Amino acid sequence: MRGGPILSVAQMRTAEQALFDAGVDPYALMCRAGEGAAEVIWRAGHLRETLVLCGPGNNGGDGYVVARALRDLGVPVRVAALAAPGTDSARKARAAWGGPVETLEEAAPAAQLVDALFGIGLTRGLAPDPAERLAQLVDAAQHSYAIDVPSGVESDAAIALSPVPVFTHCISLGAWKPAHVLMPSAALAAQHWLVDIGIAAPAEGAMALAAPRFGAPARDAHKYTRGLVAVVAGDMPGASGLSAEAAARSGAGYVRLLGDAAEPGLSHAIVRSKALAFDRARAVLVGPGLGRGEAAWQRLSAALEAGIPLVADADALWLIGERKPAWARPPAILTPHEGEFAHLFGTLAGNKIDRTRQAATHMETVIVHKGTDTVIAAPDGRCVVAPPASAWLSTAGTGDVLAGLCAGRLAVTVDAFRAACEAVWLQGEAARRAGAAFVADDLLVHLPAALESAL
Repeated sequence: MRGGPILSVAQMRTAEQALFDAGVDPYALMCRAGEGAAEVIWRAGHLRETLVLCGPGNNGGDGYVVARALRDLGVPVRVAALAAPGTDSARKARAAWGGPVETLEEAAPAAQLVDALFGIGLTRGLAPDPAERLAQLVDAAQHSYAIDVPSGVESDAAIALSPVPVFTHCISLGAWKPAHVLMPSAALAAQHWLVDIGIAAPAEGAMALAAPRFGAPARDAHKYTRGLVAVVAGDMPGASGLSAEAAARSGAGYVRLLGDAAEPGLSHAIVRSKALAFDRARAVLVGPGLGRGEAAWQRLSAALEAGIPLVADADALWLIGERKPAWARPPAILTPHEGEFAHLFGTLAGNKIDRTRQAATHMETVIVHKGTDTVIAAPDGRCVVAPPASAWLSTAGTGDVLAGLCAGRLAVTVDAFRAACEAVWLQGEAARRAGAAFVADDLLVHLPAALESAL
């Protein structure tokens, strides 16, 4: 999955209408979309026999265009329809196909299956019979392609409204949709592809996270100009030590670990200080291994009152949720997982993008809402969703690594939103390089090469 805009159904409809108002013919746009999808299918499957399933709406029209375009490329294609076309563009697409159309119930399986039954406008699930038949045909195919979203998925909510099989490919038309980047629906395709049809992204739209571009230190740089990170230790020094190690490999020039507890395995380059000394720090990290008692609260309060750009994670988030402190907020990043998010913000409406944006506005800070579908939002409305990272990240300590990366990049950039995006990308790239069955400490080894890959 590559970067690009993420549009809701309403935003997509508005963007399409803008093209129509500018003189683009709706059927021409359908041909652009269907032919682009056919190119993806051709590159993946070449001359494998293909069965295209078409529904009654414009998604079905896209399917007829896909079938015609594949046939023109020499692919043996059959078409099966759930119902007759119900829109002008879909009727034109079926006429241009011109070939036989089978019924969904009677269609035989094929090596490749294209699902163009229903698109992003679906608000109710498929009836049991077509849902079961779709699952059978997908299961029988070597390659399966969902056009725009798998049939049965509610695009904005990113949920399945009826049973939906897992596809090998999902081909999004014009822009990514929440269903492509948010769980659980993002897991309904092994690969996601985007076809450009000329859609202009609205300014308020979310974006899929793209690879950043890091800069090397200036020739006259020194440890302070590159950024000093202060990491507040607590009851579990291993967690804050892991965060400090990640910050030290993030591009920052100096990391200071503040606290009484000794961490014997810590890199010699990380300075230890018993005092909560924030002098010359450009970013402060508090939370990993902090604890939840009164002493932890005092350490958190000192960090909040220092007036230095802040990253709060783990126990710090719990304490903030419990005590709800008021402080003059410098640039800050909060990094809750789903449970911590609920503790901080309660029940918010909408999908994960909507909820994270509301939280960022409420807290006037950048929120990194962690998970398989990590969402990063800023108070000004900017929002980015990270593509799914390695499932092996679901192990203890990876959150501490991410918090350290956020603090390190914040010290380098002094831009909380940019720092959060860079940190999430760095962790994902390090995890990719680490392979399988790693522990959080293993990520540290791969961080320098991950950063170098985006210089």
